[in-house]
Amino acid sequence: MINQIFYGSPLQTTVAIMLLVLCLYPVAGAFLWFFGALSYRWLRNTREDDNWQQLPPSKQPLVTIMIPAHNEEVMIESTITYLFDELNYDNYEVLVMNDGSTDDTGKIVAQLQEKYPRLRTVEILKNKGKAHAFNIGMYFARGEYILSNDADTIPEPDAIMKYMNYFIHDRDMNTSAVTANMDVQNRTKLLGKSQTVEFSSIVGVIKRSQAAVNDSMYAYSGANTMYRKSFLIDVGGFRQNRATEDISIAWDHQMIGAVPRFAPNIIFHMNVPETLGDLYKQRKRWAQGGTEVWLTNFKKFFLHPIKHRYQMSMFVDSTLSIIWSFFFIISTVLFVSSMIWFIASGNWERIYHGIMMSLIFVTFEMFAGTLQLLAALILDHRGAKLKYLLFAPLYMLFFWMVNPITIATTFIPACKTIMGFGSGTWTSPKRQAMKAEHH
Repeated sequence: MINQIFYGSPLQTTVAIMLLVLCLYPVAGAFLWFFGALSYRWLRNTREDDNWQQLPPSKQPLVTIMIPAHNEEVMIESTITYLFDELNYDNYEVLVMNDGSTDDTGKIVAQLQEKYPRLRTVEILKNKGKAHAFNIGMYFARGEYILSNDADTIPEPDAIMKYMNYFIHDRDMNTSAVTANMDVQNRTKLLGKSQTVEFSSIVGVIKRSQAAVNDSMYAYSGANTMYRKSFLIDVGGFRQNRATEDISIAWDHQMIGAVPRFAPNIIFHMNVPETLGDLYKQRKRWAQGGTEVWLTNFKKFFLHPIKHRYQMSMFVDSTLSIIWSFFFIISTVLFVSSMIWFIASGNWERIYHGIMMSLIFVTFEMFAGTLQLLAALILDHRGAKLKYLLFAPLYMLFFWMVNPITIATTFIPACKTIMGFGSGTWTSPKRQAMKAEHH
């Protein structure tokens, strides 16, 4: 086999190597994130993560907490009340962008303004999307820093104080935004518990690895990120025709040489989808957003690889992820078709070999994925989520399969967006009122 690969024609050799890379990509990626997270923990200077200082009121920069809201009557009151009553910071305001809500969101916010003088609202008559709401709010925001905060998101009481510790030093002058560490709030159902494992994997490992390699980041957390307003203006604000404003703005910042930061010590709590339908819609939007930024920046990386060398690893991984998604779907269809053919023809030996080879690949992927998740759960919240390791197999077998399917099914819509046919309008997911649980 080895001789056939390396002593065949150049075309055969190239194809064989490409197939080998695609086969090993999920395993290699999991090991890369695993060692990257360890590098972040043991080799990188992470003083801000553990040692942060209380700023006296006289030295606290003004922060605008911006809440984009479209039909959020279930959650908006409890979230605003928490932000004013529980945060350990003095110099801030809350700005609600009421984005064409047709429920009682505007009425609830108006009533709360009588109680909280630092609560302001901007009424947008027609829903044109979260990015559009942010861009309008950016010019109404009085603060030099803007904290994006979804209507169902609860940051920890010390969140703003910790955030500011990532901006106040001389070395932080090029920091464009700091994104926090997400914690799943609704863990009562199986999907919620599984996503607790998943988000620890994404946040606890992948973002640490990206920060450890070269201060890169695929995406901010749209639910809770602190932006330096001047850097939002530098890139022209959020892209309003993109499926995911948090992914596109992160790439836009890095393409101008700004530095994104990940703050694992800042915790915020949010709700996640609890039905398969809502989960699939969310993942389709994420997949489309990732493909959109890849298509947007492809020419820049291709024509100027040296100029964008610090973001090259991010681009290469995104490229492999998209190609692998199609490879996974095509190879799965071919494998199933061949198994059906072998069963019909009674070729039991080929069936046996096919199943054994599949089990070998799955075993390697499960082993690498388990290492990645184990590292994530140990590093995140100092091991407090290790009890959720039990739900890791569901994440690895189900969520990993959803990812390539959503990338493939949204590739054409992403291409249409790049050609100018995208829309930023949005619909808030169904909310269920609940008391925040701080873990």
